[in-house]
Amino acid sequence: MEHVYQYGLFLAQTLTFVVAALLLVAGIVALGQRHKARAEGHIEIHKVNDKYKDIADAMRTAMTDPALHKVAEKARQKMKKAEAKAAKKRAKKSESTEEKHRNKLFILDFDGDIKASACDQLREEISAVLPHVAEGDEILLRLESPGGMVHGYGLAASQLQRITDAGAQLTVAVDKVAASGGYMMACVAQRIIAAPFAILGSIGVLAQLPNFHRLLKKHDIDFELLTAGEYKRTLTLFGENTDKGREKFIEDLEKTHALFKAFVSENRPALDIEQVATGEVWYGREAVAMGLVDAVQTSDAFVQAQLEERDVFEVSYVERKNWQDKLGVAAQGAVERGLLKLWQYNRGPHA
Repeated sequence: MEHVYQYGLFLAQTLTFVVAALLLVAGIVALGQRHKARAEGHIEIHKVNDKYKDIADAMRTAMTDPALHKVAEKARQKMKKAEAKAAKKRAKKSESTEEKHRNKLFILDFDGDIKASACDQLREEISAVLPHVAEGDEILLRLESPGGMVHGYGLAASQLQRITDAGAQLTVAVDKVAASGGYMMACVAQRIIAAPFAILGSIGVLAQLPNFHRLLKKHDIDFELLTAGEYKRTLTLFGENTDKGREKFIEDLEKTHALFKAFVSENRPALDIEQVATGEVWYGREAVAMGLVDAVQTSDAFVQAQLEERDVFEVSYVERKNWQDKLGVAAQGAVERGLLKLWQYNRGPHA
């Protein structure tokens, strides 16, 4: 029993250290916030067509004989002048003659953490883009998230519903993982594409916590938890948990799971929800067969296929951060990366 005691003591010390570190980081961030008002962010827009055109020009330059490149460059300059002259002529034409409209593709990114913190940026990006989406335009969300808190991802999914409620076309691309809350977001889209080995699904609800009651009792340490309301607290870290409390806790999990299943079914009615709502995950090709995904395709392949016919724009909301914010984000990111690696490892298998 000695090794069990040592393990419990080590676990308690580790938990104490982690909590203290997080409180320290939170204190630093809060101190910084007391001395300044929250800085406003801004929207950044980049035309992807131009980026790929520059890449293509660089490739041609590198692969072409210098003499031939000189001739080709003269031809391109001549063509460029001709196009500019033609554009001026079109501008002088009668207003009844309309130039052919090129549809647009707007690209947004969501890199999800446990709290779905990127929802704040997503809100601003959708608010910026939505008024400019015309008929035939489309929004692509590149989504990556293993899930997290229900209320956070519920709000993020509601932000995406603003797009579909407005009648705009929404496609979600999953290159790595969109599980649990991540899939809750993805299922809002009219179309979901995923890379062949992307992880999807995990339509389930999870809660876990350690209990130190017996360790405290062994050392004659009392712990009191005072509540008003029979189920204000069902399970606790330090108190003695009861069967009644566990039953209520499981009941609450089942209710949340039922809401999750209903939400997915509402957005993807053709899906056999009882077959996929087991908490399991599937890779991209399997997910297509299960009905979780519409096609196997990477976001890069999707975007490149649009460049010829559409103007493609990357839209991002950039929030100004001071050093306290950056320190807090770095600490939080380190913890979450560790948890994500543990989640992925436990899911297995590993390549």
